[in-house]
Amino acid sequence: MLSNLDLIREFVQNSIQKKDVLLSNPALTAQTVYKLNQLTAKTEGVIATAQLSHKIPEFSIHANSSHWESINQVLAESSYLLKGEVNSRGFYQYQYCEVPKGYQMQCTKSVLLWRAWWKYRKYALRPGIPLELLIRTRDSWYPIRDLIISDGLLYIKTLGSEIALDSNDLVTWLSKVD
Repeated sequence: MLSNLDLIREFVQNSIQKKDVLLSNPALTAQTVYKLNQLTAKTEGVIATAQLSHKIPEFSIHANSSHWESINQVLAESSYLLKGEVNSRGFYQYQYCEVPKGYQMQCTKSVLLWRAWWKYRKYALRPGIPLELLIRTRDSWYPIRDLIISDGLLYIKTLGSEIALDSNDLVTWLSKVD
C-alpha cells in the first residue's frame, strides 16, 4: 500500500506527465475527472488539483489542508513554484519554474530560511557575490546578502532590494546542492 507521501508523489508525477491517475490509500484518493487530476483527503475533501488542459500543468493546493506541507515539498522537488496569495476558494496556485543547475528549490515559512542562513552566512562575509542562497523576487532569483530579524520580522537584503517577511510568511528560495 502506498504511503501518503508516495501517493502524493505519484499524483504529482502523473499530473506533470499529463497522465490520468487512479490511486487510493486509507487517507487519500487521486483520480482524474474531466481533464483535471484531483487529490482528495477522506476527511477534508479536495485538497489538490492539476489542470491537465494547460501546455504545462498547473497545480492548486488547499491552503488549510493537513497535507499541504507534503504536497508543497513534492511540488518544490518537481520545480513547481508557489505563485501569489491564497485565492478566493482557499487554494494556492503553483506553476512550473526553471531552477538553475546546481540548486534545490525550497518553499517554506521564512523562519526555515533563517535557519538555513546560519549555515551559509560565512559565505556572505567573503568578497564578491554570495551564491549559496538565492531568493525569488520580482520573477527572478537574487543572491541573499544578509538576513536580519527585528521586531518579529525577517529582513532579507538582496543586491537590489530589501524584503520584509513575518516568520510565518511563505518564501521561495534556492540552496546550492553540495
